Amino acid sequence: MLIVSVILTAIVAIEHVYILILEMFLWTGPRARKAFGTDKAFAEATQSLAANQGLYNGFLAAGLLWGLVHPDASTGHQIQLFFLGCVLVAAVYGGFTAKRSILLVQGLPAFIALIAVLLT
Repeated sequence: MLIVSVILTAIVAIEHVYILILEMFLWTGPRARKAFGTDKAFAEATQSLAANQGLYNGFLAAGLLWGLVHPDASTGHQIQLFFLGCVLVAAVYGGFTAKRSILLVQGLPAFIALIAVLLT
């Protein structure tokens, strides 16, 4: 189960690195506009807000990666639990205030990874 929890946590971290890239660097481009359902005018008007959001997603990814590589397994386990919980809370909030698909795209992987980490 340890390998499964590591893989699932890494997937959540990679997903948040991808979101960071979309929000910080590609926000006004077609890929990010399609992913987030925005038009060019909105994307340009909200570029600095999106970059800020991207930075926070980067912090979530960094925390998850930190938990995976921490030299003390017990501490790394606790770090993973904390950051997966943060992702899950953010996904629930985003799912109810922005787009329901956030629950599936971000919340479900985080929930599955959290269960796997809890079972290790």
